[in-house]
Amino acid sequence: MDRTVKALSLILSYPTRALQAAMPEIGGVLAADSRLTAATRRALRLLIENLANRDIYDLEEEFVLLFDRSRSLSLNLFEHVHGESRDRGGAMVSLVETYRAGGFEPVTAELPDHLPVLLEFLATQPASEVRETLANAAHIFDALSTRLERRESPYSAVFTALLQLSGVRADSEAVAELLEQPEDDPGDLAALDTVWEESQVTFGPDPNAGCPQVHEMLSRMELPINSNSARHVAAK
Repeated sequence: MDRTVKALSLILSYPTRALQAAMPEIGGVLAADSRLTAATRRALRLLIENLANRDIYDLEEEFVLLFDRSRSLSLNLFEHVHGESRDRGGAMVSLVETYRAGGFEPVTAELPDHLPVLLEFLATQPASEVRETLANAAHIFDALSTRLERRESPYSAVFTALLQLSGVRADSEAVAELLEQPEDDPGDLAALDTVWEESQVTFGPDPNAGCPQVHEMLSRMELPINSNSARHVAAK
């Protein structure tokens, strides 16, 4: 079990009182991981303190505004690549099959490409698989970290940590292409309602899908970004 990957999965989950109570243990795991730079461990410590000590309702509101009401900060990874294209449905099916091949059945209403779900799965996988999968999404992590820094959000430290765990430097052109996409205003509810009125992405068991490795699917994240793609958000 990669306890650091598991810890980052928990930090990116919807805040609860139980999660708040676990923050000291989560912080201890992250503080002890030498794969992360000292600066990143300090930034994560500040985030841990924030999540542990702030009012739970404030934390919930902040999480929703950042990750549920902002397509540009979506934790559903395929949103940043496939949007609502047909490719996204196929990628979802492959990811579900990969989870099942690994004996992993997520107990959640979230989509399979939801980052905390993927990280929970990766925490159980060999180190080489973890690094390669994270490396294939490095440009997404870099872009998310940058956008969160712009909003002065301590959550940016999580994506910096994921980059460091990947062991690679994100492709600058791919990052720039992501950052060129417009950032939505989570406070503009009317505009968000218009954007999110879209068809549902369907996925499920497919006997012809096979069970490709996770990194093979996520390597598709290197495909050009569709600037007109919309977002599907699973209801909590």
